[in-house]
Amino acid sequence: MDVKTLFASQQYAALKPATEPDPRAAIAESFSKITEDFAQTLTGAEKAAMGSMYGDVDPHALVEALSQSQLAVETAVSVRNRVVEAYQEILRMPV
Repeated sequence: MDVKTLFASQQYAALKPATEPDPRAAIAESFSKITEDFAQTLTGAEKAAMGSMYGDVDPHALVEALSQSQLAVETAVSVRNRVVEAYQEILRMPV
């Protein structure tokens, strides 16, 4: 292997991370999808509740929509609690 080939391979290895996709972008995209799904679930439950007040929605559909929204809220609260616990654990670390 000559010096030019070695230098070129070192430069390629140094620049390779610049061409790979940023993992933070994928995390942000998945987080935005999760929040959109959460909002849609709550909106669906709200529409079902409004429809049941006017008699347009079946009571079974209302119960199903409310149970889905309850599960979504419980999941969001659980994730929030885990994030808060992790943050508090970081604060307790000695510097």
